[in-house]
Amino acid sequence: MQNDKIVVGLDIGTTKVCALVGRKNEFGKLEILGMGKAVSEGVVRGMVSNIDKTVEAIKKAIRQAEGQSGINIGVVNVGIAGQHIKSLQHNGSITRQVTDHEITVEDVNRLTNDMYRLVTPPGSEIIHVMPQEYKVDYEEGIVDPVGMTGVRLEGNFHIITAQSNAINNINKCILRAGLEVEQLILEPLASSMSVLSEEEKEAGVALVDIGGGTTDLAIFKDNIIRHTAVLPFGGNIITSDIKQGCLVMQNQAEQLKVKFGKAIADEASENEIVSIPGLRDRTPKEISLKNLAYIIEARMEEIVELVYAEIVRSGYANSLAGGIVITGGGAQLQNLVQLVEYITGMDTRIGYPNEHLGRSKVESVKSPMYATSVGLVLAGYQPLDQRVERHSDVEEQVFSKPVEQQQKSSGSSSGGGLLQKLKGFLSDDIDNKQSY
Repeated sequence: MQNDKIVVGLDIGTTKVCALVGRKNEFGKLEILGMGKAVSEGVVRGMVSNIDKTVEAIKKAIRQAEGQSGINIGVVNVGIAGQHIKSLQHNGSITRQVTDHEITVEDVNRLTNDMYRLVTPPGSEIIHVMPQEYKVDYEEGIVDPVGMTGVRLEGNFHIITAQSNAINNINKCILRAGLEVEQLILEPLASSMSVLSEEEKEAGVALVDIGGGTTDLAIFKDNIIRHTAVLPFGGNIITSDIKQGCLVMQNQAEQLKVKFGKAIADEASENEIVSIPGLRDRTPKEISLKNLAYIIEARMEEIVELVYAEIVRSGYANSLAGGIVITGGGAQLQNLVQLVEYITGMDTRIGYPNEHLGRSKVESVKSPMYATSVGLVLAGYQPLDQRVERHSDVEEQVFSKPVEQQQKSSGSSSGGGLLQKLKGFLSDDIDNKQSY
């Protein structure tokens, strides 16, 4: 049963590795049974740069989550991000042999499988194929073609690709940590599941997830994912600016940002000074909070302008009635909402992963910095595209990998049939895990 299923989300971020263990309660809300965190030292801008350090961080986070939840973890849903993530729109079609019968789930499945066979640039792989709308013969704008009659079935698809090396490095880290990958999910899509409402996705909304190494963007309209992008800037670059601008240590710069940072310099007081302990035998250093705010504002303006330029490039800048939702660790910066609204002219709010959460052992998980982790757990209970639920269990294959790869998969006690939904690109790595 759905409520008996335990799902584990593993967020391998630039600043932290976070493991969440969750299950659905009798009310359909997600209960977090345990959480583990570890400092991430082997990830740079969303990509694994040191296998050994990343493996150690994963093991530490998993041990903590196991200890708190009392559950042995073997299978995880993993997030992926980084500047290498690319998205594109593609139109595909099939001609049906039996034209007097209704269009079936198998027809839709065959069309979707064809998308996985697209030729991608060397060194990249397709990780998500998500339908936008369908066309049956000459009738356009069809959301769900199953049950209709027609000869030619066409579909517009949002296709997301990632570097093969980035995928393989994540797989290596997971396998060396003694785990298996259930799903590999684009992080902004996971975040959207935890912080966005169905009304916002219908009206049109841009989700901006500000992490440590990257800022992720996902645009929804008419309840369909329309655009995704990953920008190689996040909270860490602000910390680096403070370190250089104030001539302080890295950890001191991070504490200044978290405790005293403001995204708008005019909101900082002229007279407030913070004293920072000096190096050995040196006097303490005094930092003006006004100057600190100027450093932060300059970099945040740049990041927000890049995000807005990407929104404009998507073509949906004037169609987002839901405005912008900011989440991730960087969303906790003071006055950030006002800065985003000033630069973009769009309504903005902070996204908290509260809507789908019930009573949990770990209350701190309701912070925006855990939006991706919560979303990775939620992805174990519902597909990224809700239309997959419209047709019994058979339609769970609509987002599956190509048919010839399906025979290689194996289920798990914590994930069940999810393996068939989103990860057509993972099975070969899982089958060959003994080679690592």
